[in-house]
Amino acid sequence: MNAHLPIVLALAAAVPVAGPAIAGEVTASTETSFTVTEKAVIAAPPARVWTVLIAPSAWWSGEHSWSGSAANLSLDPRPDGCWCEKLPDGGGVEHMRVILVRPGRMLRLSGGLGPLQAFPAGAVMTVTLDPAADGKSTTVSVEYAVAGAPGLGRIAAPVDGVLAAQVIRLKAAAER
Repeated sequence: MNAHLPIVLALAAAVPVAGPAIAGEVTASTETSFTVTEKAVIAAPPARVWTVLIAPSAWWSGEHSWSGSAANLSLDPRPDGCWCEKLPDGGGVEHMRVILVRPGRMLRLSGGLGPLQAFPAGAVMTVTLDPAADGKSTTVSVEYAVAGAPGLGRIAAPVDGVLAAQVIRLKAAAER
């Protein structure tokens, strides 16, 4: 068993289960991999959702950061851009690296979030924005696929819970 698995499970246990605001599920799981998918309809046009999405300090929970404050998060929305975090001691964290940008439509990042950084695994997150026909709302889909380390399948549900909570926060921020 991976030494970091108990830490991930303990952190995820504190996350509230997503309510009806989003639909989330573990869409695939094996001993060494998992994929979780979150979907939410946000009452805002894609341009507004995009603006909020690329500003994680406006919606990501500080409880799921290394510094304890979402204000320390930033995202550079260009290929090879960093979703990074400043730490109070002058250090920093690279959470994910941007690998695809289609402004207002899609953002793809590579990297393990939080304790997943310590796993010998690879991870890819794809966020897709799909506008409603009237342009007044946007369906956001977040797919996070992680593979490579024994025991990963056992943490799929807790990771799903963490991401569901963040998508709820994204929805609330974009609808303000």
